Amino acid sequence: MGSRKVDDARRLPLSGAWAAAGAALAAAFLLAGCGGGGGGGGGGGLPIGLIPGATTPPATTPPSSGDGIVASATVAGLCASPRSGINPDTNAAYPDRGGTLDNEKSWVRGWIDETYLWYGEVPTTLKAADYATPITWFNVLKTTATTPSGRAKDRFHFTYDTEVYRQLTQGGVSAGYGMETAAIRSSPPRDIRIAFVEPNSPATNAGLLRGAKILTIDGINVVSSTGTANVNAINGALSPKAIGESHTFTFEVNGVAQSPVQLTAAKITSTPVQNVQVIDTGSGRVGYLLFNDHITTSETQLINAVNTFKQGAGIQDLVLDMRYNGGGQLLIASRLAYMIASPSVTAGKTFEQLVFNDKNPFHLTVAQTLTPFTATSRSGQALPTLGLSRVTVLTGPDTCSASESVVNSLRGVGVTVNLVGGTTCGKPYGFYPQDNCGTTYFAIQFKGVNQKGEGDYGDGMAPNAGCVVADDFNHQLGDKAEARLAAALALRSSGSCSVSAKTTVQGLEKATEPEAEQPYLRGRSPLRENRLVGVPDPA
Repeated sequence: MGSRKVDDARRLPLSGAWAAAGAALAAAFLLAGCGGGGGGGGGGGLPIGLIPGATTPPATTPPSSGDGIVASATVAGLCASPRSGINPDTNAAYPDRGGTLDNEKSWVRGWIDETYLWYGEVPTTLKAADYATPITWFNVLKTTATTPSGRAKDRFHFTYDTEVYRQLTQGGVSAGYGMETAAIRSSPPRDIRIAFVEPNSPATNAGLLRGAKILTIDGINVVSSTGTANVNAINGALSPKAIGESHTFTFEVNGVAQSPVQLTAAKITSTPVQNVQVIDTGSGRVGYLLFNDHITTSETQLINAVNTFKQGAGIQDLVLDMRYNGGGQLLIASRLAYMIASPSVTAGKTFEQLVFNDKNPFHLTVAQTLTPFTATSRSGQALPTLGLSRVTVLTGPDTCSASESVVNSLRGVGVTVNLVGGTTCGKPYGFYPQDNCGTTYFAIQFKGVNQKGEGDYGDGMAPNAGCVVADDFNHQLGDKAEARLAAALALRSSGSCSVSAKTTVQGLEKATEPEAEQPYLRGRSPLRENRLVGVPDPA
């Protein structure tokens, strides 16, 4: 599997794409009506006929109903609204033919039965006729089992408009303001903050920075408003549907309400690697970088960061900030892990092995299920390495899947990985995203394990003892006084995450206390919570 992209994902920019594609998930937004509640370069995934082990759909008469289970290949590409034109991923015509919604539902049921990791746990009493669309039918075709903590085992079952998914995974492009928001408190009195901003975006052009609290949007009180209409309006403004859409925000900075700011949605391209710097400490030099997204464009940025740390910097340790990184391509994660460790440690070792259901749905050999520590870039160039035997990762509930794979894989080959911050999301699973009739379906199809066969962290990876540190919105990311980074530096120098009185800054004591409710980035696409397997790297 070394030449196969495996993506995962979590946070996407607050975009019109998400607002449109995620309408079915709007109820899960952190702003609740009554105050409660909380790629990869593969483009659209593996086109029909390119799934490992699959064959061209036979010319047979498909069933007329979405009920029952038939081979997905017999109904693949039979669409109620066939697409015309050329698929940008394959440079060939779309495989769509005239069909019905029942044909599409039959494809969904067959695909689940063939490939879903827990196909035997899908309720057998469900009927396709009770669901109006293939997407609503797909949404219920999953296990109802729970993890030891009581959370749903499958929290990651979702769909995406294929073209939207292609654009987002290839370049992180979407409509938005270039600001990522997090909910410190999601129920009234709400506390919604800017978590970070993208360079050269409407947010940065307006002078907005991490930590600014949203007070009002279009005159609606974000802190205290209730009622469905107000909440929907707030969510709609935070997730603009199109470029050019404008809304007026009032922010609070350092306890002071600011003048209203009008933000107009623009085409935003994610900058996945930010704040690359070398921090001088009393016991050596420490590299720091913020890594937000395992998308294709991150590879060059990560390579440049590692070269910065190597060329003249001479770092002894690395703090990798992935608190907001929900995923992206697994091969990006593999390359990052390789660059952190020593080649002698990772040589011949498995970064991650994919474990499928007992049907071996993609007819893979054991060798094909293995993702190695990848030593070359997409273009085939040798990757630089830091040769570190330990790394500290800043984590939180938004650290998910491919980001967790970096931690799990390095631990699997004996690299010490310290975690500082909050418990990760708990996503050792992933899938081959599959397009059918313009919808890309994401159903869990494998679990990833490391060199030691470890991969049971469905309830997340916990920080080191004494290193639970709340997200600190009083400081910018990369600031040595920011609570999680300060704790990481303290852990390196003293073996404890406690920050000494000498280095404590105003507000840090409160920021480092564990929170009853960890802040989550709001309104994120479920795409950012999953490993996805895409098409191979270029030869």
